[in-house]
Amino acid sequence: MRVRPVTPEGLVSELVERIGKVADPDGWTRVALDGAPAAGPDRLAEALVDPLRELGHEVLHVRTADFLRPKSVRWEFGRTNPDAYYEGWADEAGLRREVLDPLGPGGTGRVLPTLRDPVRDRATRAAYLTLPPGAVLLVSGDLLLGSGLPFELAVHLVMSPAALARHTPPEEAWVLPAYARYADEVAPQTFADLVVKVDDARHPAIMSID
Repeated sequence: MRVRPVTPEGLVSELVERIGKVADPDGWTRVALDGAPAAGPDRLAEALVDPLRELGHEVLHVRTADFLRPKSVRWEFGRTNPDAYYEGWADEAGLRREVLDPLGPGGTGRVLPTLRDPVRDRATRAAYLTLPPGAVLLVSGDLLLGSGLPFELAVHLVMSPAALARHTPPEEAWVLPAYARYADEVAPQTFADLVVKVDDARHPAIMSID
């Protein structure tokens, strides 16, 4: 495994270039930015929005935190159950139905940017948006890969277990076993299109197999 250090700005530039190469001017490009909150997938997605727009792409950033199942389902086995978090907190069916499939081949381009307010635990009542061909969708969040969600490009942000534990707030440490299961059972590092090591957000590194 080769590890190539880059600056945060260099990482954004490389991702914008990579997305530009796979972007379909006659369709839509769905990009996953997968990683634990401590790895900063939401932050990275936000950093990509303006550079992609400067290239002429309309961009929509969707957070998986806005596509969670109701608390009654998520908390069925307790509020801090890592197995429940791993297996069923995200509403993947809703994400696919309202966002990913409409931007796939033969799709309409009509998407719902948010589904459920995670704090108020109710529908956001967001308005549908219609993205034109050539638009880029950025989906950021954790546990995104390995379940068949359709993406044209998958970026996985990885941290060592020690770094992940160190950067995860104590009140959220109960989720760490879920990320350990994900690394072991799904192994996103082995199939993501791009793997970025972010033990220190100031000094990311792109990982590749020689």
